[in-house]
Parts: sequence; structure tokens; C-alpha cells
Amino acid sequence: MAATPSVCDFGWQAQPFALPATDGKTYTLDDLKDDNGLLVMFICNHCPYVLAVLDKIVRDASDLKTLGVGVAAICSNDPQAYPADNFDNMRKMALDHAFPFPYLHDADQSVARAYDAACTPDFFGFNGDLGLQYRGRLDATRVNREAPDLRRDLYEAMKQVAETGKGPAEQIPSMGCSIKWKAA
Repeated sequence: MAATPSVCDFGWQAQPFALPATDGKTYTLDDLKDDNGLLVMFICNHCPYVLAVLDKIVRDASDLKTLGVGVAAICSNDPQAYPADNFDNMRKMALDHAFPFPYLHDADQSVARAYDAACTPDFFGFNGDLGLQYRGRLDATRVNREAPDLRRDLYEAMKQVAETGKGPAEQIPSMGCSIKWKAA
């Protein structure tokens, strides 16, 4: 079922975390941020919305790093109910797609809850002070319907954040599969 996150809460402060990554390291928020900001993405392995833009996520992450923006991806889905999203499969996806960013596992889903993540993909773009400045879509790509010359909404917004510390006033929310929460 498709889900849409809420609009950007400008200035909301990134919540600290320490999560294991597919590269065998544990990363904190401070490890990931760079001088001009941080992009935190909630993604997963099986979501068709993520898979439709995965190559663009990798491209934009590489391009953002050159602008001094740190990048990380987090998988918070319940791996018992969705085995495609388990840690071994996360590791395989990161290797197969040569992720230029850490792919983190939020096993207890506490980080997704702290960020109020709604869907995959869900993008949180922070400035150098870790204040939220972007919570929008990657671009206008939709599952099974792509145009090669789409405006790079996420990249352009984060470029603006890197240059000015402020995100665009107008943002179009991302759309994707809902986070797969563990049963209570």
C-alpha cells in the first residue's frame, strides 16, 4: 500500500542514533554528517518504489557527497515478516549496487519511529546544523513509468541546502510503500 510522508517540519533537529551497517561498522549521526548537511534515507530491499529509483539514489548520493553533504540509508522494515529486508539481503543489495553510503539496519525500529518515517523511500535532508530542510521526493519517477529527463528534486533541494543552509519552500512529498512495522 502506498504511503506519503508529512510535509517538511523546517528546523526539526535530527535525532541521534548508532546503527550497524552492512560494511560491518556502526555509525552515529555525527559520523555521517558532513560540513554542508546530511541526507538520511529510509529505504528497503523489496519496495518497488525504491527499486524504481535505486540507480538515481546511488547517483544523487555520489553527487551530494561532492557538495559536502553526508548520506546514509536506513532499513527499518520488519525482517521476520519481510525476509527480503533482512540484514544479509541488505548487505547483498549494498554490494550489488555499489552503495556510496552506509546502509544501516534499524532492527528495533526506534530510529524510524524517532524520525516519524512513513514510507520507503522517505528522504530527510538536514543542513550543516542538522536542522531539517527537505522532506520531499527524489523526482517524479513512478513505478513502471519513468522519463529520463526528470528534474532532480532531491539533488537540487540538497544543493540549495549545501549552499545556503535552507531548503526550498515548495516541496513535493515522496511516495512509497509504508514502513513494515513489527506487530505490537
